[in-house]
Amino acid sequence: MAGLTHSILVVDDDRAIRESLGRALRLEGYEVVLAPDGAAALELVRTAAPSAIILDVMMPNVDGLTMCRVLRAEGDRTPILMLTARTETSDRVAGLDAGADDYLPKPFELDELLARVRALLRRAQPLDEVDALEVADLRIDPSSRRVWRGGDEIELTRTEFDLLALLVRNQGIVLDHSTIYDRIWGYDFGPDSKNLAVYISYLRRKVEGDDRLPLIHTVRGVGYTVRAP
Repeated sequence: MAGLTHSILVVDDDRAIRESLGRALRLEGYEVVLAPDGAAALELVRTAAPSAIILDVMMPNVDGLTMCRVLRAEGDRTPILMLTARTETSDRVAGLDAGADDYLPKPFELDELLARVRALLRRAQPLDEVDALEVADLRIDPSSRRVWRGGDEIELTRTEFDLLALLVRNQGIVLDHSTIYDRIWGYDFGPDSKNLAVYISYLRRKVEGDDRLPLIHTVRGVGYTVRAP
């Protein structure tokens, strides 16, 4: 059962979904705060300081993407699980670009949503590791959760940071999909899931853009590895 100290903010304009999620989360031991749209939710984030946010994309007044951008612009790093009825990769990338840590397409299984919430909360805990991680000109500071490539700092979401740190910590070793899913999400979404591929693609754009030498390599049929050029 989840720790009672964790509070979850559920933001969805569909009252039935909002209240059913609230009931399910309370049964898991979480404290729950509900909001019908992004405008109300922004006020609650500032007053209730939730441990994590479950955020619908399509809402009146202030939608999920806008709310996410506002929080990140303010420096708020509360873990965000975004819910979306859209399944195109471009729509998922839009959520990641806005600063979401994870996304889950509707309709979803409750067990999967709960597993993703648990994974977000685990990753939000302070890291014991303090030594910097390095490969080529990429440097990661786990204690401050900051990343640099050359002299440029790279802004990453919580999930992107955790994924990159896992790969760099195991540089030269090919990590298969199941291992990465288990270590990052705490849940294996199966061979048909595109979740990991989307995150790898987005991470490459941030870490390897501007004609930088590639560090993240795909091993077809197996998984991914980081190695110096």
